[in-house]
Amino acid sequence: MLLLGLDIGTSSIKASVVDAATQQQLASAQYPETESAITSLQPGWAEQSPGMWWEHIQLAILKLHAQRKYDPKDISAIGIAYQMHGLVCVDKQQQALRDSIIWCDSRAVELGNQAFEAIGKEHALLHLLNSPGNFTASKLAWVKQNEPALYNKIDKIMLPGDFIAMKLTGNISTSISALSEGVFWDFQEHELSKDVFGYYGLDPQFIPPVKDVFTVHGLVSKTVAESLSLTAGIPVTYKAGDQPNNALSLNVLNPGEVAATAGTSGVIYAVSDQLTYDNESRVNSFAHVNHTDKQKRLGVLLNINGTGILNRWIRNITGDKLDYREMNEAAAGVAPGSEGVYILPFGNGAERMLNNRTIEAHIHSLNFNIHAAPHLYRAAQEGIAFAFRYGLDIMRSNGINPSVIRASKTNMFLSEVFTEAFVNATGLSVELYQGDGSTGAAIGAGLGAGIYKTAEDAFRHFKPLYKAEPSAKLTAAYDELYNGWKNVLLNQLNQ
Repeated sequence: MLLLGLDIGTSSIKASVVDAATQQQLASAQYPETESAITSLQPGWAEQSPGMWWEHIQLAILKLHAQRKYDPKDISAIGIAYQMHGLVCVDKQQQALRDSIIWCDSRAVELGNQAFEAIGKEHALLHLLNSPGNFTASKLAWVKQNEPALYNKIDKIMLPGDFIAMKLTGNISTSISALSEGVFWDFQEHELSKDVFGYYGLDPQFIPPVKDVFTVHGLVSKTVAESLSLTAGIPVTYKAGDQPNNALSLNVLNPGEVAATAGTSGVIYAVSDQLTYDNESRVNSFAHVNHTDKQKRLGVLLNINGTGILNRWIRNITGDKLDYREMNEAAAGVAPGSEGVYILPFGNGAERMLNNRTIEAHIHSLNFNIHAAPHLYRAAQEGIAFAFRYGLDIMRSNGINPSVIRASKTNMFLSEVFTEAFVNATGLSVELYQGDGSTGAAIGAGLGAGIYKTAEDAFRHFKPLYKAEPSAKLTAAYDELYNGWKNVLLNQLNQ
């Protein structure tokens, strides 16, 4: 019995097939090989085509099949992970009405700030656990205000994973976890937020039927099954945002457990059993995949927009033909501190942990006679690690005090330079595991289909590849470097 996991990333689609009995990945594929484009029609805007996601999903699945490592007819369930906070609007014919306004788009920040004030900050935080900020509800309010003719054609709104599930099955659904990530959900009243819908004047009929995360969200249609060599009628049994899904893939399900990712954006994700919130909404709380009214499980999320995207930009802008492995080797040849170069990695829209400010990226203390491309490679990775430390200190001030973080050995954690900077700047050990978001989505599908009765059953073969530990000497050095980087950041924030 096989499970298919799909991960709708910003840069690409990843697909994996997992053997349900062993939880081992049999095959994986990515499409496209190069990063997908983000459309930015104005500064601070970021959009992607839902049609592009669907095209790339199909090509990724066919690419997966082409490896001939399994029989596609043995796939019994499908799970979907997706980039969070995006807005997809469809009409009654299930056609997308516009490109998706995705997670790193900043156009609705001011609308969210106004809603926060109007609803009342204390009330909003108590009920929503967040400011409306730049989340999906505020993006929908922007469409209502600026594209009224299009708004009037909307039948349903959804997140990116809901759209792909709809394309596979013809069925549209959502979950409390999804609604909370869009800041549509009232945690005190256990219902759609009357405050958000009332203030913005949004139509609650736009919200699809609410289902559990782990359940049948629809059955693959005959037409889609034939085109993708799947069995018609197999269920989509799991949908979750990429960060809750990443936590699931790392078996981070219980209070006190913490996961991290460092892909296009970076995240530290801690699980809590309290309806916790940050007074400034710099750290955000959403319903975790296993949250219920009776068993509260909140994902406390620190997000950094500018992480791997900075690493990619540095690679592109230097004009070198290096791959990321070669970049990492070049960076390793430079001493910690990059000989005085600091980089602020905040060039991918408004940063929540900086109070939704857009300060852009900055390269500080560059000397043409000293510094070369390897210094930039290292400074970029150190700057990303320091951004994690800055956000982690905010989480610590809110009572989140991890001692160990779990992460997949993917993306930035493939770099020994970054991993060293991360563990020593934060002072935390990191357990690194095999797998990625698509394998997590496959495991989620197994739970949703009832193939696994419990999480313990699903993760019975789960073991780390290795554990990266901070050292006293390097922690002291990186603490000093971090303070220098932080001063650069504070100077920028005070301008």
